Amino acid sequence: MDPEPVRSTKAGTVFALGLIALLTGPMVGGVVPASIALVLSAQARREAYASGGYLTGSVWLRRGERLAWIGIALAATTVVVALIIGVVDFAGSPTGRDFSPTVD
Repeated sequence: MDPEPVRSTKAGTVFALGLIALLTGPMVGGVVPASIALVLSAQARREAYASGGYLTGSVWLRRGERLAWIGIALAATTVVVALIIGVVDFAGSPTGRDFSPTVD
């Protein structure tokens, strides 16, 4: 008798971390859970392959990976926007001393 398939606990963890990465991505903090999710995803895929069909949860892995990548993209977009705003603000600020009009 074959054993009953079991959903991988790492698959659920990858999905949860991917969701956290998506929610915290615009605050740049999403990079950490996204990185952990992608590492765990690779491990879970290897374990599922080695189990010969005993471990399931590939749908949750794919969803978690997508959410993690979206979280990374949101964090990168936030950094780029902040850099552009910083450069524009720096370029618009006057340089040197600001003397009154009556000073030669």
